[in-house]
Amino acid sequence: MPAHAAEEVRVVYHLADGLDQAARAMGNIRNHLRAEPDTRIVVVANGDGIRFLLADAKERSGKLFDAQVKALAERGVEFRVCGNTLTAHNVPVSQLLPQAKIITAGVVELARLQAKEGYVYIRP
Repeated sequence: MPAHAAEEVRVVYHLADGLDQAARAMGNIRNHLRAEPDTRIVVVANGDGIRFLLADAKERSGKLFDAQVKALAERGVEFRVCGNTLTAHNVPVSQLLPQAKIITAGVVELARLQAKEGYVYIRP
C-alpha cells in the first residue's frame, strides 16, 4: 500500500453527464466531507459535465451552482475542467467559474490521478 493511502483518502469525482449529475455530485461531496472531513477531493469535469462550472448554471430547482462550488472549494475541493471540451464546445474561458482550473484533457487527468496519485474513482 502506498504511504499516502494510510495518511489520507483521495477521491476523484468524474462529471460528464450534465447538470442533474452535477446536482447529485454536490450533495454526495457535501455528505462525503461531513462524514470524512479530511478526504482530499478533486472533481474532474468533461463533456456535458462542464456545464455546472459555467456562470449562471442552475439546478432544476433554480438553485445556482456557483455558491455551492465556492463553498466546496473553500473546504479544499478542487474543480478541474477539460480544456479539450471547452475547445470542442466553443466555451470561452470567461464563462467559467473562478474556482475551475483548466486541464488539458479530462480523461488523461482521471487516469493520472488514479494510476499515479492513488485516487479512488467515483462517478455519481
